[in-house]
Parts: sequence; structure tokens; C-alpha cells
Amino acid sequence: MTEHKPFPSSFTWGVATSAFQIEGASSADGKGPSIWDTFSHTPGRVIDGSNGDIACEHYYRYKEDVGLMAGLGVDAYRFSMAWSRVQPQGKGDWNEAGWTFYSNLLDELAAKNIDAHITLYHWDLPQGLQDEGGWLNRETAYHFAEYAAEVARRFGNRVKTIATHNEPWCTANLGYGNAQFAPGVADMKQSVQVSHHLLLSHGLAMRAMRAVTPSCELGIVLNQWTADAATDSQADRDLAAWEYARSVQWFMEPIFKGRYPEYALQGHGPNAPVIEAGDLEIIQGPLDFLGVNYYFRAFCSAEEPPRKPEGKLGFTDMGWEIYPQGLTELLVKLKGEYDLPPIYITENGMANPDAVTNGSVPDAARIDYVQRHLAALQAAMDEGVDVAGYFLWSLMDNFEWNSGYAKRFGIIHVDYETQERTLKDSAHWYREFIKNQRA
Repeated sequence: MTEHKPFPSSFTWGVATSAFQIEGASSADGKGPSIWDTFSHTPGRVIDGSNGDIACEHYYRYKEDVGLMAGLGVDAYRFSMAWSRVQPQGKGDWNEAGWTFYSNLLDELAAKNIDAHITLYHWDLPQGLQDEGGWLNRETAYHFAEYAAEVARRFGNRVKTIATHNEPWCTANLGYGNAQFAPGVADMKQSVQVSHHLLLSHGLAMRAMRAVTPSCELGIVLNQWTADAATDSQADRDLAAWEYARSVQWFMEPIFKGRYPEYALQGHGPNAPVIEAGDLEIIQGPLDFLGVNYYFRAFCSAEEPPRKPEGKLGFTDMGWEIYPQGLTELLVKLKGEYDLPPIYITENGMANPDAVTNGSVPDAARIDYVQRHLAALQAAMDEGVDVAGYFLWSLMDNFEWNSGYAKRFGIIHVDYETQERTLKDSAHWYREFIKNQRA
């Protein structure tokens, strides 16, 4: 790979994690159960039979982990809060011990000059709210707004950004559409309704946080992709149009244009959501930033079995095609369709079957992956896309949802028996890359 030209001096270099994937301490200090506690303890739900009870013990090892970040020289750390740690039932009383943990984490980050980027919701709904219908229950959106306002009130002047949701597409489609993720429902009508309630909760939360007037930037994080037809057949082109409308535009259009895409509404047919008067006005509102998570493109084939992409650059350990030019194409396309705020690439990275060898962890494939995606990001910026920063996923190996501990996304290797952290070659590379960018 060729050397990158310099990114802007104001560009943010970060790493990212999420609460359930790393914190462990699943019932410590008054934390309530989340839907992922329930789901991961249900036999057959997680591929390797594991759960998030211990994970990376970040709840107890956060100082060590922040020290590792400081050693990498990153500007910023993106992490999520566990809602049920600060409000065990998702409504009612706050749990001060939970707030203290996050306050201490923010103190530690500030001491190391690392900006904090908080995500309010990364899929771990309090089980108490799930017992009342979860995201299918419209009331959950209002509880979420109360939680958001409290986070903004307590921390809004101590953090750089607050994002409402991480990848609501996954919550709706994997949690309610095909049962791969918690709460494990497979019902397309519920899935589409949940997607609307998630967007409503985002809009309500944005209003609630703005009323508290925090000094931080407010936004949302969406997982996005281009949708490419596998062939020139009309069936494949139609499938690609449907995929882009139901996935990318379904979340972008309400936020930026106050409407759902007509093509997707028609496609959902009887599964289209119930939308109450005023909902779209609540959802549509200015963002200070948009977070974009990019891992792969959608390769759309109507054949049976579906045609697979060639994968000229290979596939990750998740089986995802490595397709960096899709990041350029996506960002330029979004710029043409919407009046965008500054964008953060809030997640990008790869799962790799890493192992410690003589005290080091060679992962040349991950270094190549990141280099290629950063080049693709620069190409988009050359086309005028306003990108403010890049967060590598992930800081460390962790509980990878329904894959358990079998997939390793980290640039730091975690031995789950001993909790020993070992910097992978990609971590050393990222540290030098950031240092050279600053130079």
C-alpha cells in the first residue's frame, strides 16, 4: 500500500467499543438485566454458547484500558453506556453507582486528553422495558428520551458528542426481523414498526437533550452500504433498489427529509408501520454530526441460490466481502442526496482469526484493510464529503453478539481466561500512522 497523504490537522483519530461487548460486571453495583443478558443466557442463541457476564472486565479494568488508548495516541474514544446500569428498569429510579462508573471513566479519559464520544443505545435494552413490549411498545421511545436527557444533563458538558442510537437497522432487522439478535423475534411487521419507534425515540431524545443545552454535538450512528446489482438483470437491479430504499433511505429520509421513502413504504405493503400524527416532524431535525458505520456493500442477486461477489480483496472472518471503494461510493452518494452535517466514520474494521505468537499478534490483513479504507475515505473527502474523524472498530477483542467470543475485531488481543491484553501488529501500526499524520 502507498503512503497516505495527510488528513486535515483537525481530523479525529479514535477507537470504538460498546458496553455489553466489553464491560462484564453484568449485575454488579445495582445494574439491571438487559435483553442481551437474557438472550445470551438462552441456550442456542449464541453460537459458542457464551454470554456477556464477564466479557473483557472493562468495568473493573477501565483505567488499564484507557492507558492502552493513551499509548496508541488516539484523540477520541467512542463507547456506549449500558442503560440498565444507570437505570436498572429503564424507567423509574436512577442507579448512582452506575453513573459513578461512567463519571470515573470520563475523568480517566480527560486526564489522558482523550475526547469522549458517547452512544446512548448499542442494543442492550433494559429487560424491564422488554417485559412491557420493548421497542414494539411506543412508550419505550418516551422512556428513552428521559434517559437521554439525564445523560445530557450530567455529562453533556464533559463529552465531545452524544449519539442516540447505534445501528437501529440492526435492532429492527436482526432483533425483530430474523431473530439473530436480542430479543430474538422473527416477525417482519414487528421489525418495521420497531424501526419507526427507534426513529421516533431518536427524535424525542434529540429534543430532550437540546432542552438541557449541553455543549456537546448531538447525532445518530447508522450502518450503511451501497447496494450493487449482481448482474444487469432487471430482477437484480430491482432488488438493489429495494435494498437501498429499505436499509439506507429508510433511516436517512425521515431524519433529513421528514418522510419515509415511497418505494420502501410500497414494498413493505401490509407491514408498513403505524405512524401517528406529528411523528415525522419529531424525527426530522438538525444533526450536529452523522455517524456512519461501514463494513461491506450489499451485493444483490435475485438468483437461487444467490450469486456471490468475487471478493477480489478477500473476505473477513465474518464472511463479509472486503470492498473499500464502497465507502467512497456510499459517502459521495449520500452527499448528493442529503444536506449532510459533518460525518464521523464511527466504525470500520475487520474480524480476523488472530492468535498470540511469541508475544506478538501478527494481523497484516487488518492493517491492509484499514489502509485501503482510509484511502477510500480520502477519495470521498476529495469529492467534497465533510468527514471529521475515523473510529477503528474495535479497541479490543470482545463479545461479538451472537458469534460470542469466536470472532476477533480488536487491535488489542484479549485472552479471555486471563484477561491479558496484547497489542496486535495493527495497534502498533495505528499508533505510528497517527503519529505520522500529526507530524
